[in-house]
Amino acid sequence: MTDQGIITGHVGLNVTDLDRSLDFYSQALDIEVIGRSDVDGRRYGFLGRHDLLMITLWQQSAGPFAADRAGLHHLSFQVADVPALNEVERRLRGLGADIRDDNGVPGELAAAGQVFCYDPDGIRLEVYAFQHPPRPATATGDGPPCGFF
Repeated sequence: MTDQGIITGHVGLNVTDLDRSLDFYSQALDIEVIGRSDVDGRRYGFLGRHDLLMITLWQQSAGPFAADRAGLHHLSFQVADVPALNEVERRLRGLGADIRDDNGVPGELAAAGQVFCYDPDGIRLEVYAFQHPPRPATATGDGPPCGFF
């Protein structure tokens, strides 16, 4: 086997309510539920696009995400450009997502190329627009905008 390099595959998330999380991610990110199971009370679902698995959701959490423990900091998704990002932000706001506005003006659509929010279980999400050449994150007294929460 030749070395093809390593890329990130799908992410698996524990959730408290599978149906709620499947609805949130499929609507917010405009991706499909490509499979699910409820066999023997073991509930999980697969989300993706064009048969590419992106997210697996496992209903096996009793409470919300705990940001004060080692593990996931945030989950990030890339879109093609700022208009695509604005469309994701509109969908997130329509779903009632808890938007953390690291871009500056509360209530306005993203202009800086990124939106932070929380999923229904409190998992922090970032959606950002690809920029070429990439701009370095602007650090403030507590680090880059995606850093501390």
